[in-house]
Amino acid sequence: MIIAGHQPEYLPYIGFFNKMMNCDKFVLVDHVQFTKKRFQNRNRIKTATGEIFLTAHVLTKGKFDQPNNEVVINNNTNWQKKNWRSILLNYQKTEFFNEYKKKFEEIFSKKWEKLVSLNEAIIRYLASQLDINVEIVKSSDLELVGSKTEMLVDMCKKLSADTYLSGEGGRTYVDIKKFKDNNITHLFTNFK
Repeated sequence: MIIAGHQPEYLPYIGFFNKMMNCDKFVLVDHVQFTKKRFQNRNRIKTATGEIFLTAHVLTKGKFDQPNNEVVINNNTNWQKKNWRSILLNYQKTEFFNEYKKKFEEIFSKKWEKLVSLNEAIIRYLASQLDINVEIVKSSDLELVGSKTEMLVDMCKKLSADTYLSGEGGRTYVDIKKFKDNNITHLFTNFK
């Protein structure tokens, strides 16, 4: 069985879903440390004048070490209305916009408490629209030990996987020998 994992991102790019398509189980790695100004709570969209960032505002002051699954959304700002308006203005005339409008309008009108819940809702919706039918598991439910490669090996063991699929970013930290030592095959995606 092939598994892959990724931190839950806000409006993830297509490579995220490519990894999902190529595994049997997908792990939302929600127990690791949240990193500000990364794709967990923001992403880019294209506009007529170039790219802009859409950001889900979160509470981070004094919470440097908080894991992704504990990040609280700042509902004292109008981030949802601003993000939805940016999407609407820049994509309402595109060919398939009306097919997805209702669901995204619903997502952006709901008051979310946790960032991970928002991201998971978006990820599950987009996966269903892409006809990706893999089981999605949260890392916080697995009681994983270790970090980096040790955590990935433990993830494979706990899910009875014989193969782990990493994205290209994994090349900076994955220790292939540790996978081999545990009789687990390791692969990298080659998404372009």
